[in-house]
Amino acid sequence: MNVLIIGSGGREHALAHNISASQACSHLFAAPGNPGISQFATCLKLSIDDHDTIIRKCREHDIKLVVIGPEMPLVAGLADVLRKNNILAFGPSASAAKLEGSKFFARDFCRRYQIPQPKFARFTNSQKAKEFVENIGPECVVKADGLAAGKGVVVCRTKRQACEAIDMMLAGGFGDASKTIIVEECISGPELSAFALIDSEVVTWLASARDHKRAFDGDTGPNTGGMGAVSPSPEESIILRDKIMNTILTPLAKGMVLDGTPYTGILYAGLMLTNTGPQVIEFNCRFGDPEAQVILPRLESDLLDLILLHCSHKQESALVNFSDDIAITVVMANKGYPGNYKKDSIITNIDNIPLNAESFIYHSGTGTNQRGQIIAKGGRVFSVTAVAKSYEEARFKAYETILKIQWDNGFYRTDIASY
Repeated sequence: MNVLIIGSGGREHALAHNISASQACSHLFAAPGNPGISQFATCLKLSIDDHDTIIRKCREHDIKLVVIGPEMPLVAGLADVLRKNNILAFGPSASAAKLEGSKFFARDFCRRYQIPQPKFARFTNSQKAKEFVENIGPECVVKADGLAAGKGVVVCRTKRQACEAIDMMLAGGFGDASKTIIVEECISGPELSAFALIDSEVVTWLASARDHKRAFDGDTGPNTGGMGAVSPSPEESIILRDKIMNTILTPLAKGMVLDGTPYTGILYAGLMLTNTGPQVIEFNCRFGDPEAQVILPRLESDLLDLILLHCSHKQESALVNFSDDIAITVVMANKGYPGNYKKDSIITNIDNIPLNAESFIYHSGTGTNQRGQIIAKGGRVFSVTAVAKSYEEARFKAYETILKIQWDNGFYRTDIASY
């Protein structure tokens, strides 16, 4: 079977790495891909927003399955268009992807189906938002309602911080994404990302991870799309997994069916493990990035076989096996990220680093210049992943690899998974 992966980041590189190893994959394509993905797939230079061209390329290359990596094409309805053209799509419909596309939609959905979450309210007026802060207390979270590449969240500790975040967002700090904002009470506890495969009411637990969102060591600095991750989460247990399934994932799947928008594909539930139990921080309608870079290296089952069983509504018959190993990934980012950063700086020595099943470099924001050199094109540029029997050994392997990458304009956190 010919398969197309939509996207160009580290998540898509991880997907390409796994899917290309499947005997069921005749030829793998990626659009637009990146230099790392090109080692496993034929990269098609097209816009992921151009649905007509995607359909045309699928027919031209006899592509039977499209795996959609990023959130934007899912929210824009690419999966719906593919299915209407009799092409298998791995990902939810646009109506189901609103769980990620609108923070208020997700919060209102959880309220209606009694899924545990913090107190919240939606605002378009700054004064009313500030009055709500007075009501719930200065420690709160201000979120852009729409998609903001993982950066549209400000955790506030004081009233001044909350007011500044409210004013910034409603003044267009995140463009159209923050025309409407959500203000939530601040809940506390360890964070856990739960990943499940859902086909209507059938829910299959996959794995857990912990993401490190803040830019700098010690969980300081602005929120980013993720500066590193570990899988499984240090908090994962059979008891906790069952509780998450029973109170969050299964009620969500049933609620989406009742709403007439059944969910299909990967669901990523970002959770806070509070004293009263897990509560929903957010939903993502696809593998996370950088979480995919630690979950997929632990997957022992054939990913493409699993996807095909899911798309054929035979998910319950799938055998899902993950290794007991620890995987961590450390993100190398452009100096200045998540703010302004310099593009096109040259990265050397990366091709000379020996890689294997226990050590891998996923490209996230790379390109090549006219001389064929690897250059930094995005904010997050690499995810350096290592797999081992312990957190300490995995950390050592990942940071050992990072030290071999020669890139003057890069930075990374030194405390990922230092538990």
